[in-house]
Amino acid sequence: MPARLTEVLTGLGVETPTPIQAATLPDALAGRDVLGRGRTGSGKTYAFLLPLVARLAQGRRARTRSPRGLILAPTRELVGQIDTALAPLARAAGLTTRTVFGGVGQGPQVTALRQGVDILVACPGRLEDLIGQGHCSLADVELTVLDEADHMADLGFLPVVRRLLGQTPRGGQRLLFSATLDRAIDTLARQFLTNPVTHEADSAHAPVSTMSHHVLHVEREHRLSILVDLTSAPGRTMVFTRTKHGAKALARQLNRSGVPAVELHGNLSQNARTRNLEAFHSGSARALVATDIAARGIHVDDVTLVVHADPPTEHKAYLHRSGRTARAGNSGTVVTLATQEQVRDVRSLTRAAGITPSTTRIQGASHPVLTELAPGERVLSVQVEPAAPSRPASRPAARPGSRPSGAGTTGRRRGGRGHGQSRPRTTKPAGSSGQHSAAGFSAGRH
Repeated sequence: MPARLTEVLTGLGVETPTPIQAATLPDALAGRDVLGRGRTGSGKTYAFLLPLVARLAQGRRARTRSPRGLILAPTRELVGQIDTALAPLARAAGLTTRTVFGGVGQGPQVTALRQGVDILVACPGRLEDLIGQGHCSLADVELTVLDEADHMADLGFLPVVRRLLGQTPRGGQRLLFSATLDRAIDTLARQFLTNPVTHEADSAHAPVSTMSHHVLHVEREHRLSILVDLTSAPGRTMVFTRTKHGAKALARQLNRSGVPAVELHGNLSQNARTRNLEAFHSGSARALVATDIAARGIHVDDVTLVVHADPPTEHKAYLHRSGRTARAGNSGTVVTLATQEQVRDVRSLTRAAGITPSTTRIQGASHPVLTELAPGERVLSVQVEPAAPSRPASRPAARPGSRPSGAGTTGRRRGGRGHGQSRPRTTKPAGSSGQHSAAGFSAGRH
């Protein structure tokens, strides 16, 4: 590696390559086309960023509207995360970067392209729009990266990806990274990679050894109270629901119950999604309630617990959701809530994922196993919301000793778990308006 890049890595505490990095870096740095497979959290991002920056640092500057390096990723969140990891490396090498994705105005993206960008990190749809408008050309691209290729296929992006790759020079280097190598990815590799070297750093379905898996067999009416208990423990928790409306409802319910929570799903604007992710990163929100939009590519340090409030429908989604914890050698816990009618499906799901979870039946709203799964004192921040101005009569009667409307109080629920400092009052997450039933988190469309 060039010394200036290893210095950046050392400053970030990255000194030993992961298996996927050790396997792919020599070939990628040598200019070979690479097909790399590594499960979520295996370090694929640096596996393609390091050779991309190292090779482009040796060449000329980019011409207007013509990037020299291209990274395609399936979601806006993943594009932003890749760019965050890329920024210090590109800065050290004197390269310019720009993100391109939908949901925001294209003006700043067009301006940056006009000035010349060395490396473009893009979602396929917006990039194709900009090319169609004449704001960008891929004719100068020397190295193309396709990240999360299998997720691209799942989201139906492969036709536009093929069109974009077809616009890059045939002699350019191409790196394709994926968590799985199925038939669609194999077809893509045969069409666009030249004599690729294939590296598989681990089994696609092997569970992470530092991740423990648990199934809680619960009654439907107790799911919310169990989720409040788990998410009010110390540490960051990601909670997955099956639908966008379910994520919205649950985030609101957790906030009302005293757990600072934000939501992440496709119904939010890009600004709201960015704001909520920043709240979770900073720790002002302790729980992120998300659909499968966050199951791939989203990395937040020290996520100690992943909860499947709604079990996913297939095992790949289970593995990708669960992969938000136990990353980069850290340990983590995965909990799946299953009602009586879901137990059989969850058993088949975990078997297909190669997981043998511990199963516990919880007949009430509490159980000692909850403290084992999420240890530490439960801290709640009680928020009293004002009644809607148009419906003053519907406001519930104030409880004895409560504060005036809109005031916040903090409280601790000990339950034999000890004492600790109270937390700040919760804030309402972006996009969490509306009334929802507390009974279920799966209502509505995906």
